[in-house]
Amino acid sequence: MNFTRFGSHLRAGLNVRIAVAMIAAGLLSACNDSDGLRSARAYQPIPADMLALMQEKHTTKGAPILIRTFKKEAELEIWKMTADGSYTHLKTYPMCRWSGQLGPKTREGDRQVPEGFYTITPGQMNPNSNYYLSFNVGYPNAYDKAHGYTGGMIMVHGDCSSAGCYSMTDQQIAEIYAIAREAFSGGQQQIQMQSMPFRMTPENLAKHRLDPNMPFWKEIKTGSDSFEVTRREPKVAVCGRRYVFNATANGGRFDATAACPPMSEDAETKALVSQRQKDEDAKVAELVASGVKPVKVVYSDGGQNPMFANVTRTSRPEALAAAPVEIAMEEKVKPGSRAAGKAGKTTAVANLSAPATFRPAQTDIAKSSVAAAVPPATAFAPTASIPAETEQPFYRRFLGSAETPKSEPAPAAIQPVMGEPASQAKPAAAATKPAAKPAATSARAPASAQQKKAQEQKLLDPRQKTSSLPQVVR
Repeated sequence: MNFTRFGSHLRAGLNVRIAVAMIAAGLLSACNDSDGLRSARAYQPIPADMLALMQEKHTTKGAPILIRTFKKEAELEIWKMTADGSYTHLKTYPMCRWSGQLGPKTREGDRQVPEGFYTITPGQMNPNSNYYLSFNVGYPNAYDKAHGYTGGMIMVHGDCSSAGCYSMTDQQIAEIYAIAREAFSGGQQQIQMQSMPFRMTPENLAKHRLDPNMPFWKEIKTGSDSFEVTRREPKVAVCGRRYVFNATANGGRFDATAACPPMSEDAETKALVSQRQKDEDAKVAELVASGVKPVKVVYSDGGQNPMFANVTRTSRPEALAAAPVEIAMEEKVKPGSRAAGKAGKTTAVANLSAPATFRPAQTDIAKSSVAAAVPPATAFAPTASIPAETEQPFYRRFLGSAETPKSEPAPAAIQPVMGEPASQAKPAAAATKPAAKPAATSARAPASAQQKKAQEQKLLDPRQKTSSLPQVVR
């Protein structure tokens, strides 16, 4: 036997198997390096100063962790379990980039960072990421699937580039990845990630009280509150297409799409959460009574922590060049209820899903340099149902083409429309010109002529133009 030739064939065969295995591994992992090699970056040790911080916090590198993210503040928190089973705050990382708007991710291509409770397992860790390092957050979860939400491969990664992900710097993700890796090595089987639109403070709740996403935000806030009052990981389940926390099914099981079975909840935790929510509701009422106005915050495409304001090497820098715009929302008080501000109670506090009229803050939009960067109005249509007999269709109300109710004065002038460059909007003087000849002419004209003139005016209305922004695709 020619052992030299045999050895050559053996080496060649091994090389082929290794190459095939590496290619297969590359196909199975998201955001992979082109060479498919397992990166040594994934095995960097936890920095010495972080190990010292863990010791100071009375925890160890092998102890379980919990992750919390806040989109509006652009921050990611790492919490570590201590000897008694409670979690202590380890470190807050400023987020370099996130994309989309406040609100949950609902479909593939919407560039949204998801919101809710997610689970990270060792198999979701990706050492071969093109974005230095990454791990999959676990979207869609049971709640998302029950609602028919689509999309996937949502990551926490480096490179300060986002198309629906949580993007950190390479140095940050190296440290976060190492902390998670050591927690898995210490025996943790899954990491809970709580993704919130903003910190659930009374101030944020008061400002966003009329946002169409508020019912969902109040739902996930219950889980966040559970962690706040106990410093222990809340038990999460989904049934009846909603989240339930710290509950045990009695004689049944939790099914995301089926009605919730009989269940028992931890009485102590439930009481603590209820008291916290009662106290915060009172603070929200006080803020509303003091004059805090409801707004909707609109981003061109996500944001970043102010720490990275001077970073130029990031995704879509043009979308970050402008600050988010706060759009004033008109608060409607139900007939028979006390006026807003009286006795510290308003309809918005008592009923967060009450119909709301979206009305741009004209002076803010007109003065802002980001008017052309705001997404089309249809991007944030309300999800709450609006009684047809009392409200015009949402798109008509928002674009200003609906009939003005008798109880509300008509706008004095046409302002630039969101999503339309100010240079394309007609001047206010030109917009008000047709109104120079009032009643005398219209009184002599027959009703049919009035209707025809109104239709022509609608066709010429600059507010009917389609946004000049390109379609946002992931």
